[in-house]
Amino acid sequence: MNERPTGVENLLRHHAPQVLGALVRRYGHFDTAEDAVQEAMFAASQQWPAHGLPDNPRGWLIRIASRRLTDQLRADSARQRREERAAALTPRDAFTAPPPGESRAPAADDTLTLLFLCCHPELSPAAQIALTLRAVGGLTTAEIARAHLVPEATMAQRISRAKQKVRGVPFRQPGPADHDLRLAAVLQVLYLIFNEGYTATSGRELHRPDLAREAIRLTRAVRGLLPRDGRVTGLLALMLLTEARSAARSGPHGELIPLDEQDRTRWDGAAIGEGTALVEEALSQAPAGAYQLQAAIAALHDEAARAEDTDWPQILALYDLLVQGAPDPMAELSRAVALAMVRGPRAGLAALTALEDRLAGHHRLDAVRAHLLERAGDLEAARAAYLRAADRTLSAPEARYLRLRAARLLPPAGGSAG
Repeated sequence: MNERPTGVENLLRHHAPQVLGALVRRYGHFDTAEDAVQEAMFAASQQWPAHGLPDNPRGWLIRIASRRLTDQLRADSARQRREERAAALTPRDAFTAPPPGESRAPAADDTLTLLFLCCHPELSPAAQIALTLRAVGGLTTAEIARAHLVPEATMAQRISRAKQKVRGVPFRQPGPADHDLRLAAVLQVLYLIFNEGYTATSGRELHRPDLAREAIRLTRAVRGLLPRDGRVTGLLALMLLTEARSAARSGPHGELIPLDEQDRTRWDGAAIGEGTALVEEALSQAPAGAYQLQAAIAALHDEAARAEDTDWPQILALYDLLVQGAPDPMAELSRAVALAMVRGPRAGLAALTALEDRLAGHHRLDAVRAHLLERAGDLEAARAAYLRAADRTLSAPEARYLRLRAARLLPPAGGSAG
């Protein structure tokens, strides 16, 4: 399983989109530029821990990546003339690090420009999302594959083809007319990056705060461009309201704490306040889409002082609207939980039947089934489902939590499960 990223790895992930943006803006060659950035990041991961951080890490990465890129272009005789023209237009010190203390941040946010480039209309939605998660979100190909429930080799091919298609596309912000064409993919990408940060699909840590923070930062930037778009406002609200609970989601040893058992005094009140205000704004920006509805559900959870105060009938009504407007198996899975809270666990279990094919083998289906079986009193079946879920998840905290739930259902010595 993956280890938690080190400080150097977090710093590299933060700078990588800006470095890639600088190279693509100057040279084009998206695919070759990304390879050069990866080489520079590898060099940094080897040198920085041993020799210390440079005064300007981003400048160092841009300089090294630029050298790798120009060397690669120079080695390709078919591109020699183009490389020489680019070099002639580039000041010799363009990629040197600035003096200590001096900032050379670009006037525009290269990460946001890169985000829209990766969501170019010529790419399929699946390719847009995969490429952006790789180039902007910093996720590995394996993480992206798990998020999409496809084999890693399939995802690697998808990303490679996407990089080839955007090669040569000008590196600049799209005009207002193009924003909407790319916005659906941009928002889905940010949503997936946030989800990977809030609940990591693999590794020893439940939470990857660097990814969650980056998704929130980028969503704020998109909202700065489109302040009256309810989808953007709703997504930002959803992220804030969800991330507000992060401090209470795990115990002192990293163990997962479910929502109904969390210490709600540890939730971030400022984030909840901002998110709730954004929900009201988003719902006024009709029509109410998936992000606005999910944000409204998150607000109802966050506004309940105690788990038993949760307005489950209202949450179920919102889930009904959500799955009607945008059928999604994970949303339907959450709706089954809400249905169980309103009408009883057997009603929730019946709702899971329709998800068997679409979520076959997914640990969350087994985990929800286990929870509902436990509430229904079928402890033996619940224990078996908890153990299946634990075997199927790649997240160590989730696996520990699921095994502990199963262990709690063991009958006492000499007793029976019934």
